[in-house]
Amino acid sequence: MKEAFLHYLWQFQKFSKKHLVTTAGESIEILKVGEHNRNSGPDFLLAQVSLDGQLWAGNVEIHVKSSDWYQHRHQNDPNYDNVILHVVLEHDAEVFRKDETIIPTLQLKERIPQQLLKNYNVLFLEKKRFIPCENQFPEVDPFVLDHWLGRMYVERLETKYRWILQELQETQNNWEALLFKILAKGFGLKVNGEAFHSIAKSVPFSVLKKGGQELLEFEALLFGQAGFLERSLPIGYYKELQDKYRYSKIKWGISNEMVTSPKFFRLRPPNFPTLRLSQLAMLWTSRPHLFSEIIAAKTKEEFYTLFDVAASDFWDDRYNFEIESSKRRKGLTKGFIDLLLINAVIPIKFAYAKHQGKDVSEALATLALSIKAEKNSLMARFQELRTFESTAWHSQALLQLKNEHCEHLNCLNCVVGNFVLKQS
Repeated sequence: MKEAFLHYLWQFQKFSKKHLVTTAGESIEILKVGEHNRNSGPDFLLAQVSLDGQLWAGNVEIHVKSSDWYQHRHQNDPNYDNVILHVVLEHDAEVFRKDETIIPTLQLKERIPQQLLKNYNVLFLEKKRFIPCENQFPEVDPFVLDHWLGRMYVERLETKYRWILQELQETQNNWEALLFKILAKGFGLKVNGEAFHSIAKSVPFSVLKKGGQELLEFEALLFGQAGFLERSLPIGYYKELQDKYRYSKIKWGISNEMVTSPKFFRLRPPNFPTLRLSQLAMLWTSRPHLFSEIIAAKTKEEFYTLFDVAASDFWDDRYNFEIESSKRRKGLTKGFIDLLLINAVIPIKFAYAKHQGKDVSEALATLALSIKAEKNSLMARFQELRTFESTAWHSQALLQLKNEHCEHLNCLNCVVGNFVLKQS
């Protein structure tokens, strides 16, 4: 049994309190369970209990076995000097204070309802499944689940916010530089996200800002840093890129030694890194006030207009430098823009507002509800359990639920897990 389950039992008093006594026979009356402490120190702070009519105020420590007190070396930690009650599943050893008085112990072994134990075993001890509660998941009240998914969606934005703050520090609090790095990562998608991110980080933003005034020069920077300009090809456009890049390397003293090379393997041609880098260059050079426009835009339609760009003309009849294809404009599709909104735009809008002390989570939730969900196996599995709207709000919330709660068996802090535990 996990100690966290005992925390749950104590916090919500989910055990029989009939003739409640310590292992020494002292009567117990629980007046305040205390505040759950998730940092170092005793598990519950500022608790109050009455032992044989004597009021005690202090902390409560919880273990699976009494002897865990010594296993965890609490006897050497002054933070545990004010423990007034030791709550354990099984009492197997007396625990003493420094003055050699015994710390009163409450044993829960025979006091846990059998149905609650059965429900606990369903979540934690049965054979691993997609999610621990998948048999009960379809039965959760829709209103309760929607409220929880709302929390999951904001929690996912908070997780991304912490990463964005780290990136912001690296840019000396330059939000435009931050936007370029996050957009670059988004353009690379899952396969080349980190590679594109390394390209964006490899060039000082002051250089990107100056190079961003002219498309060919900016393309040369991106292609050169990606390692795509190191061959000898009889193509005029390619030679122009090489000349521009050689000049930039000398002028700005830049290097691509720390760059991760983008991959073509197993990518559909529209997602080839050559095409995506040209599209990114076109967006950046054609929208000199992109950051302020992103912050101002609110609806999906506004963003579709904002991101209505295509790769440069050279790419109209090819996906890589050498092989020609049928001619067509290589613009950003609405599906690809949706992914940019989910993975780059919404997180940076949330982070910028939070950094200024503003709360835009409701407006961003509305935007996410208007965007189609990503197509992935995780969303498909959840749809097999119960029907969800196919929106980015739902997919991002379910992704957070699965990765940060289900995968870590954090069921005791999940409303779905609590629903299972409360079943009769």
